[in-house]
Amino acid sequence: MHFAYASNGNRFLACPGLDAQPFAVAGVPFDGAVTNRPGARFGPQEIRRASLMLCDGIHPHFNVSPLELLGDAGDMLLSNASPLTMVRAQIQARAAQLMARHHCVFLGGDHSVTLALLRAAKARYGGEPLALVHFDAHCDTWPDHFGEPSGHGTWTFEAMQEGLISPEHSVQIGLRSSGERAVREYVQDQGGLIYTARQLRGKDGDGLQPVIDEIKARLGQRPCYLTLDIDCLDPAFAPGTGTPEPGGMTSSQVLTLLEELASINFVAMDCVEVAPAYDHAELTSNAAATFVWTYLCGQVARLASAGAQLS
Repeated sequence: MHFAYASNGNRFLACPGLDAQPFAVAGVPFDGAVTNRPGARFGPQEIRRASLMLCDGIHPHFNVSPLELLGDAGDMLLSNASPLTMVRAQIQARAAQLMARHHCVFLGGDHSVTLALLRAAKARYGGEPLALVHFDAHCDTWPDHFGEPSGHGTWTFEAMQEGLISPEHSVQIGLRSSGERAVREYVQDQGGLIYTARQLRGKDGDGLQPVIDEIKARLGQRPCYLTLDIDCLDPAFAPGTGTPEPGGMTSSQVLTLLEELASINFVAMDCVEVAPAYDHAELTSNAAATFVWTYLCGQVARLASAGAQLS
């Protein structure tokens, strides 16, 4: 398996290298499909570095730590100069190897990597198309990218066209970017669910409960993939991203949703579009590390409550 292994201090939560642990983190350092500011290829290592402050932490809501159950596979060795189709094939093959043995969290990278990860997840978990929870400022349902057939803003459209995800079991959260109506509301037109950032303004804590209830009812226990584009956050909370969009979600809102949706049957997660060159005071990498840590803690708690063997 082709990964660039890092020293213990450069692994997520300073966890060990990957062996037989049930949970795995892997970096996908590719940003060759961006349409604005590049730099997300450097996101995985910055997210790992930010996570080191959490390494001995017990989650305050779930009362668990994933540390003893987690290994870090390092970064996939990818060429940012290769065609996107070739890179996606590499990502899919390597993700499939990891998913065969571990519940995985992938650190991007730009959002184009998610299509390859979904292909691997569908092959591993999907007797039927997967459910999807998608945090983002952008709909990512463009049929092309300025004439290019594929990019970091087309993967949702491609995933639905390929039957990787079930439209009626797909939820987008935090959308607010400009675009044609047919593109902005594509997922909803296909039977899915969209919560725009405008709809979420002023809602947190108990104010998010109707949203949480509707998402849970919609998805049930279908195997579900979670993708979190850090630009779902307002740039005040995450300036370090390639295409920031004012008017976004707060860190608190995202954490509330991650905590309350932890009972969903998630099979994998990615966190993408962290671009450290544009960050300030490590706000973006800290948010990303905390979101990944919260997801992992939620999955450890969920499996433990179900009586699963975790060692």
